[in-house]
Amino acid sequence: MLDTQERNTLRALAARWMEHAADPVMAERRRLWKAVKDLKMERPVILVETCMLPDFVGPEELVCRDPYLRNIEKSLLEIVRHADEIGDDIVVDPYFRIPWELQMSDYGAPLVAHHATATDGTDLAYAFDFAVRSAADVDKLHLRTRCVDRELSLRRRDLLMDIFGDILPVRVGGYDWFDPDPGYRPWLGNLYGGLTQDVFKMIGNDRLLYWVYDEPELIHRLMALVRDDRLDHFAFLEREGLLYQNTDAWMPCPGSYGYVSDLERNEDSRLKIADRNTGSEGQSSISNLPSESEPVRLSDCWVWLEAQECAPMGPKMFAEMFLPYFSDVAKPFGLAYWGCCEAVHDRLPAIEKAVPNLRAVSISGWTNQQKAAEIIGKRYVYSRKPTPAYISGAYPQWDLVEKDLRDTFAAARDCNLELCFRDIYTVNGDHSRLPRWVNMARAMMDA
Repeated sequence: MLDTQERNTLRALAARWMEHAADPVMAERRRLWKAVKDLKMERPVILVETCMLPDFVGPEELVCRDPYLRNIEKSLLEIVRHADEIGDDIVVDPYFRIPWELQMSDYGAPLVAHHATATDGTDLAYAFDFAVRSAADVDKLHLRTRCVDRELSLRRRDLLMDIFGDILPVRVGGYDWFDPDPGYRPWLGNLYGGLTQDVFKMIGNDRLLYWVYDEPELIHRLMALVRDDRLDHFAFLEREGLLYQNTDAWMPCPGSYGYVSDLERNEDSRLKIADRNTGSEGQSSISNLPSESEPVRLSDCWVWLEAQECAPMGPKMFAEMFLPYFSDVAKPFGLAYWGCCEAVHDRLPAIEKAVPNLRAVSISGWTNQQKAAEIIGKRYVYSRKPTPAYISGAYPQWDLVEKDLRDTFAAARDCNLELCFRDIYTVNGDHSRLPRWVNMARAMMDA
């Protein structure tokens, strides 16, 4: 049962959210993000990722006792605090989105993770069982099955609508591949087409690297399996009306937004709630909002592709053994974002041939920035991920932070640049480092 303090806390956060959403600066930021993704940059855009920073919102700050509503409170507070304090180009859209709740089987071999945690509960490391160790184990694998729990999804939506829906509308759509914890879904816009992550979880790093030589047919069988499973997953979302068009601020790309003209449908349609086939029970609490005018298709959406696990392989091996499967996954989509933490400068020519709908490329700390910029030019978004280690720990290295930024601005001076500061796992309790980095980047940008 929700008590008065909990309800008032959620409503106050919803009101602060909507204050930010109504700020005219949000329209200007959408325009600037869209200009970058349209390859017509007016200035670089900047975004700090806070969802990976465990002490950005501390558990002692939350008042809700129910686990689901506690995560909703965390989601609201994180965005409000981000918009209050950091000063980057965050966009706060005028709605709160929750996912459809899906249930999925395994591949025939469970992908069991074992976590090591600190005394405060923070994850330190994890490993998997790597249950697929032979051809006989591969023979046991199969496509996963999946179903949607519409009743639970709509019950959660109606609960939130009852609490703060008169202030902040609640919309159902999409599925967060990475954060299964109900109520906290920062990657909800993500349509994840990374394939080697699951192969790694099945066979481990050693077999992934050895089998390309010793058992290449097994690698091809595994890649075909995860490709077909991922395509099946996307087709399921489209067929069941569970997609929403991820051209908004709900993270369709890692640390970046999806605003782009090429995928625009009718603006009213893009902002409408994706709750078709919900029945009268599900529509009663949102009768004041318009319904979706047409189904969202995969071709209306972004896909995110990455292959971090293949980083130790040469570009020729990667192009031969893995890239064709990613190409197949990208085809149904309107636009593709490539990469995460892996270096791309040595394999980008092959990637752009295999993924004709490529629009943005992740430039991590492992990538040669100058070489990547020469390839990318103005043809793709140069999505730079600054090195987070320099501002972490007890003593941030501001000289290296500054050099990192200067190197980026020099390399990408002729590119469509976005700065997405991701994978910051600690700032040693000092939140002021985040706006300091933003201010440093803005000062260089304006110099």
